[in-house]
Amino acid sequence: MSRLVTLVAISACYFIFAILLNSVGTVILQSINSFGISKVQASTLEGFKDLPIAIVSFLVAAFIPRIGYKIALLTGLLAVTAASLAAPVFGNFIVIKLLFACIGASFALVKVSVYSIIGQISDSEKSHSSTLNTVEGIFMVGSLIGYWLFSYFIDTNNLQSLAWLNVYYVLAALLIFTSVLVAFSPIKAPVSSEKNVNFADAFISMLKMSYQPLVLIFIISIFLYVLIEQGISTWLPTFNREILQLPVDISVQMTSIFAASLAAGRLLAGQILKHVNWYRFLQVCIIGMAALIIGILPLTQSIEARDISSLSDLPLAAYLLPLIGLLMAPIYPVLNSIMLSSLEIEKHAPMTGLIVVFSALGGTTGSIITGTVFEFFDGQTAFYLSLIPMLGVFIALRGFRTATARVSQ
Repeated sequence: MSRLVTLVAISACYFIFAILLNSVGTVILQSINSFGISKVQASTLEGFKDLPIAIVSFLVAAFIPRIGYKIALLTGLLAVTAASLAAPVFGNFIVIKLLFACIGASFALVKVSVYSIIGQISDSEKSHSSTLNTVEGIFMVGSLIGYWLFSYFIDTNNLQSLAWLNVYYVLAALLIFTSVLVAFSPIKAPVSSEKNVNFADAFISMLKMSYQPLVLIFIISIFLYVLIEQGISTWLPTFNREILQLPVDISVQMTSIFAASLAAGRLLAGQILKHVNWYRFLQVCIIGMAALIIGILPLTQSIEARDISSLSDLPLAAYLLPLIGLLMAPIYPVLNSIMLSSLEIEKHAPMTGLIVVFSALGGTTGSIITGTVFEFFDGQTAFYLSLIPMLGVFIALRGFRTATARVSQ
């Protein structure tokens, strides 16, 4: 029973942060409309989210087990609650940047804690992989709901309106509820075999992990993967609006198909991977992703604005392009699970720190590159560029498989 309650608590944390983190694409679109900024300026919002994730993870991942996972979770939740309440009060792009900086810094605490707690409540590699895929699947469900929640507050009759910022009052209430859930959950105190190691030594130990061949190949893989995912997810609402000529609220709502695809893909992967080899499975996923990009983007050329009175009025590409998430979904949690399962439990927190750091750097890089190409060329060219990191992940997977085989021998 205590395992179930703990799982519900960490899943709730992931759920609310999924809404906050994956709202960046919607907020970019609304910031362009409401604050009159350029796409290049708007793309920096991803950096305000991801760089604090990287910095905080880099500095405190090795230290979180010492303060306790529950305290780390509550600190992150309460900090974002305060920032969310401030956003609609001040209502300008500077405050939005600070909000996402707070979200990023807090998510670093949450992710390191959640991944470490999963290691505590899992008793085998299969159990770890299944639990991690489930939690990541719930994360994408939160992302899916977030698109619809934000679209509800968008005033389609006045694109300059700041009414959409009122969504943060609702999110603050959800954050408070999640904080109460975490406070009363039976999350275990971290167990470490290195109690006498000081913070500096723990930090240096985390850095040394990145020099191992297996870890190096792994962080390259997740960097490239997140570069692809964030490049697409962050700019899909704007792509829907400017390339597919959809109304703003429908542009955001249709992006939820991408989140739904990611959620379904991760939940299904947990079952499929019980029967198939992870390496072959991920190879098929990457090849399928590339095929969808090559096959669908030509359908998005020269689409003219039209009145949207029903779902049948939407261009086919609006439904097909987000389905790339179904194939993309399993890659990240599978790689993370295999990496973490190869380590002792006490190394999960510093390893998760490295995961979060390079995921954040990949997300920022992907968003800025996509936004810049979108600004100076077009949306199709920006999305075609995702084929390059896809090839990189495909190549890195082979090295990762070889490295993990050596470790297991």
